[in-house]
Amino acid sequence: MSLDKGTKEEITKKFQLHEKDTGSADVQIAILTERIAELTEHLKLFPKDHSARLSLLKLVGQRRKLLDYLNSTDTERYQSLIARLSLRK
Repeated sequence: MSLDKGTKEEITKKFQLHEKDTGSADVQIAILTERIAELTEHLKLFPKDHSARLSLLKLVGQRRKLLDYLNSTDTERYQSLIARLSLRK
């Protein structure tokens, strides 16, 4: 369950810090958020898909680590990113 190339490019363009930015924490968090949303919808249709559930938990943990890193290094960027992605906290 990965994102197609077009979706990733859209997200990257929306959240990149400069023109050639493809791997900043902001972009990674936005891509992970989109993948989490897709997996959540998948699990609503197929609640017994335990491998997808495990993948979802791994992605949530990875996003949490990146958010913690961003909060410790640049709190303003963290706050704005959370608002843009409409995440709690």
